[in-house]
Amino acid sequence: MIRAYAAHEPRGQLQPFEFDPGPLGRQQVEIDVLSCGVCHSDLSLLHDEWGFSSYPLVAGHEVVGTVAHVGESVEHLKPGDVVGLGWFSGSCMTCPHCLGGDHNLCPTAEQTIVGRFGGFADKVRCRAEWAVPLPAGLDGGKAGPLFCGGITVFNPLVQFGIRPTDRVAVIGIGGLGHLALQFLNAWGCEVTAFTSSDGKRDEALRMGAHHVVNSRDANQLEKISASLDFILSTVNVDLDWGAYLQALGPKGRLHTVGAVPTPIPAPAFPLITHQRSISGSPLGSPSTMRKMLDFCARHGIEAVTEHFPMKDVNDALEHLASGKARYRVVLDNRG
Repeated sequence: MIRAYAAHEPRGQLQPFEFDPGPLGRQQVEIDVLSCGVCHSDLSLLHDEWGFSSYPLVAGHEVVGTVAHVGESVEHLKPGDVVGLGWFSGSCMTCPHCLGGDHNLCPTAEQTIVGRFGGFADKVRCRAEWAVPLPAGLDGGKAGPLFCGGITVFNPLVQFGIRPTDRVAVIGIGGLGHLALQFLNAWGCEVTAFTSSDGKRDEALRMGAHHVVNSRDANQLEKISASLDFILSTVNVDLDWGAYLQALGPKGRLHTVGAVPTPIPAPAFPLITHQRSISGSPLGSPSTMRKMLDFCARHGIEAVTEHFPMKDVNDALEHLASGKARYRVVLDNRG
């Protein structure tokens, strides 16, 4: 039996929950959960904000743990290996996207907490390809958020060929943005942080920004007009998108990884005249996740985390929902 914490209705308190996962699949691994990050996507599903949650719901998709059992067809992992698991827990491995290395675009990809039980538990299962080994040098207690928040902001750097000479800005200095600043600084870019809070200025500079712009100050926005190559938006709220488009130079790109609630307006003329573009992306493939983890180990990049015991999962969720998290919350399952 697997012991977990589950919600039984939208916005309900998580309660102890046990279930029998059945036989381990030939291509699966079972992971003993050491820690699990808490993400806003967990809140969205627990609250059924996206309209497809099913209950009982065991959230948790930023898992770090040790391999406990491997399916009979799994050869590249063994019991005792330290691995991480993110939003995706399986993909078909045969479609053009999987064969092309874009497993995260697989049309039948399995999601760790959608229609199955996730990592707010003592064990979790996934297809073996999505259990990504941690390289030496990474702190397993802080690595969980890399498997969702980290890969979400790292993947665009790879997908769009961001260069060390590029001028890149990040909107939102939170759970995603604070990792994006670290990645971009180590990547060699000239990094600008957009924030609506002057209180985060010093933190943004410490985490890798070279410049900080108050997004509510029209004069500051005007000063950087047509100067940026790439803007990465990590927020899930509506903004004055026209002002950010104006900050892009020729061939500049506005890229969102935040689930903005309403459509982003895209007036044709500013896009056409400067050949600007707007795009989005979902997480990343196992291969890109390995690259990200190696990059983090090489450059000493890690999430800024706050820790709660797994049994205090409801307190952790409330802390995140209140907006007090700095910057990622992690549940510890040790001891």
